[in-house]
Amino acid sequence: MGIGFNMNRINPNQTQIFFEDGRYETLTDAELEAFLSEASLHDREEMDVTDPFN
Repeated sequence: MGIGFNMNRINPNQTQIFFEDGRYETLTDAELEAFLSEASLHDREEMDVTDPFN
């Protein structure tokens, strides 16, 4: 299971990502887009492909 995170927009081009383990990162919009894309792909890989509801 992936690690959870929360996001907080801090200005028009930066968002802070706060991870459940206490880490945080400040990302630009381009970095945020890449991060969310990667997180989405990771979540899909963890799904049970035999479960028709995933």
